Amino acid sequence: MMPRALRRLVHLVLFCPLSKGLQSRLPAIKVKYLLLAWLGILIASWVIYMQYASYSELCRGHVCHMVICDHYRRGIISGSSCKALCDQRTLTLQRCMSTSSTYQVYSGLWKERPVVIKCGLEDPVKIEGAPDSVLRQEMTLFDKPTRGTSMDEFKEMLHSFLKANLGEQPSLSTLVDRVIIMADVNQDGKVSLAEAKSIWALLQINEFLLMVALQEKEHTAKLLGFCGDLYVTERVGHSSLYRLEVPHYLQPVVPEALSSSLNHWLAPSWPRRARITIGLLEFVEEVFHGSYGSFLICDASHRHVGYNAKYDCKMANLRSVASEAVVRGYLRGRRCETNADCTYGQDCTATCDRLVKQCNTEVVQPNLAKVCVLLQDYLLFGAPSDLRGDLEKQLRTCVTLSGLASQMEVHHSLVLNNLKTLLWKKISNTQYS
Repeated sequence: MMPRALRRLVHLVLFCPLSKGLQSRLPAIKVKYLLLAWLGILIASWVIYMQYASYSELCRGHVCHMVICDHYRRGIISGSSCKALCDQRTLTLQRCMSTSSTYQVYSGLWKERPVVIKCGLEDPVKIEGAPDSVLRQEMTLFDKPTRGTSMDEFKEMLHSFLKANLGEQPSLSTLVDRVIIMADVNQDGKVSLAEAKSIWALLQINEFLLMVALQEKEHTAKLLGFCGDLYVTERVGHSSLYRLEVPHYLQPVVPEALSSSLNHWLAPSWPRRARITIGLLEFVEEVFHGSYGSFLICDASHRHVGYNAKYDCKMANLRSVASEAVVRGYLRGRRCETNADCTYGQDCTATCDRLVKQCNTEVVQPNLAKVCVLLQDYLLFGAPSDLRGDLEKQLRTCVTLSGLASQMEVHHSLVLNNLKTLLWKKISNTQYS
């Protein structure tokens, strides 16, 4: 039972400030507000539950830490970050940013420096669930090279692997040497079995391979260290072009127009967006014909493009980027009924030859066209009135680019340079340049 004094206090708070006319309508008002209160509680409870369920399913950093450190202490793996992660505890996982249970992404600190820590795990649905079963599954990652493999044999393994994944490139030997130097953690001029197993496991991760290949490029996040198949990169201040990301379970109830309007309101000023865009166009240029072949962006999403405090574009996620050699290899000889059957990743789509029911190997839409589709929303709102007409025209031309070889070389470069020049002229000689 509620104490008498407390009942009187509740009565005073609820009824005294109201007029007599309003008090006569209280039963209806109370029911209405009670229903609204229960609805609010129900929605809040659902959001909290979904957040918790999503977190517990996606965020398994503790498992990743346990597996990596167990392998390190048993001498199976090595790496430049192992001591900091497992012994000194100066490399720590903090906020979970994972979007997949099999690919763990955490923000963290390494000797007080903000970093991003990434680690692959087996699908929890496919394993028994006990920590020991996770360890057994992870062991298969580190089964190559085997004991007794010579340095020359390991170099040949690396060369064959890189050739298969990047294509026949004249500079592959340089890349092999770069990988060997990276693997030699203690810098003794030799690569131990644990060091070789670790770098081999890492190279199976598409993003790591691309970070090594694009290491000298300005617009990719820098690789800072690794341990086994866990690797550490610099943290990009803003990991997406837009600041507001509606959780997937709220997307059906949150109007797209509302989230778009909020993102426009929260976005950097137009000159700063122009600076970010120039960096993104430079990245497209860098991967078009790089030292180690051409690369295709197979999911041109704003979630994968970030920028730092100086508004320099940084690709926060390279998992959606694939070498042209890999995409062509995937499409070659593939059976199809429609063009949709000839898709690698999210949107690297080729045409289907319906006569022979096989995919062609040329991707229809090039990187630049995909990026320009993204920029139509990001760059046009808030654009200066004297520039908007020309900008719209350039972007319209850009999104219609074809990936066919006959158009790729000259036309692609011309459109890209025209767009960069248009933006640079507007912000050059200002504080944003």
